[in-house]
Amino acid sequence: MILREPKSDELAALSGLCLRSKAHWGYSGDMLKAFEGELTVTPQDLADDAIMLAEDKRGVAGVVQLSKQGEDAVLEKLFVEPDRLGEGTGKLLYVWACRVARENGARNLLIDSDPDAAGFYEGLGAVRSGTVKSGSIPGRTLPHLVHPLG
Repeated sequence: MILREPKSDELAALSGLCLRSKAHWGYSGDMLKAFEGELTVTPQDLADDAIMLAEDKRGVAGVVQLSKQGEDAVLEKLFVEPDRLGEGTGKLLYVWACRVARENGARNLLIDSDPDAAGFYEGLGAVRSGTVKSGSIPGRTLPHLVHPLG
């Protein structure tokens, strides 16, 4: 497995990967439609944030997006192809995000997690720190996690 930066002509494919990964949790079509905006990887994301994909001879297995917010870093996206879950791709991308955030001076990695993914992040050192409102679905809350990087 190698990590590499995506090319601009791969953004639509990466957005599709994010949507397929989210669909793995059994969300309805209406909910997935509501999530599309936050699951889309845009040219602006590529310009502003650190984005990395994991790839092997079978193709792209996952993607991660990291942004900066004050003294902290934010895990904007971490998605793995559903048929590649359990192969270590998510952990590889998460460790990369923590390393890059730390190297860029972040004190914490902040994560507004899908409820089904929170246990994954907690298993890698993130700690629940309340909830946040969903940016996609009114009235829905998400676990907010913090991974100290110090």
